[in-house]
Amino acid sequence: MAHLPDHLLAGYRNFMSGRYASESGRYRALAREGQAPETMVIACCDSRAAPEAIFDSGPGELFVVRNVANLVPPYAPDGEFHSTSAALEFAVQSLKVRSIVVMGHGRCGGIGAALNTSAAPLSPGDFIGKWMSLIGPAAETVAGSTLMTAIERQTALERISIRYSIANLRTFPCVSILEGKGRLTISGAWFDISSGELWVMNRDTGDFERPEPA
Repeated sequence: MAHLPDHLLAGYRNFMSGRYASESGRYRALAREGQAPETMVIACCDSRAAPEAIFDSGPGELFVVRNVANLVPPYAPDGEFHSTSAALEFAVQSLKVRSIVVMGHGRCGGIGAALNTSAAPLSPGDFIGKWMSLIGPAAETVAGSTLMTAIERQTALERISIRYSIANLRTFPCVSILEGKGRLTISGAWFDISSGELWVMNRDTGDFERPEPA
């Protein structure tokens, strides 16, 4: 017997009677014509930081890949399985997105795990530990700082990790070539869950700044 948690079924019914009913034409067009989003967002899988909600986006507007701590690994065509790299390849080469946004967020559990170097692995596979080793050098430096509080260290590494991911993005030939031709832009952003504030990375300095009010 097919089964889903009750709250998911209730949410689906609300979706069908609400958003789908009001945007059914849009959904049918997307089904018929396919998707053509202009923006890819690489975000954390944290349930509190959904890009579609934060950017108030409709169906078909964003191509989103989510993983622990919104990390991008370096280009590594080694025959292994690379979920984020596969999504990036599809977005850039097939969908031909015009912008990529790496969006981190406050109170990120993955970043907290990277800072807590004494924590035991959650399982023998230690998949999170291996994944977070992508920012290992930065995590060690930040964790060892006695000049910052725990919250300051957390926020610092959350933002540093965004810059790491952007640097790794540029190791992908398809990204660096298109960016060099002005056909692709790369941005960084950080979302504060508690306040709802969005901070955007300055492309020249790497600093995170509040956007000017509209």
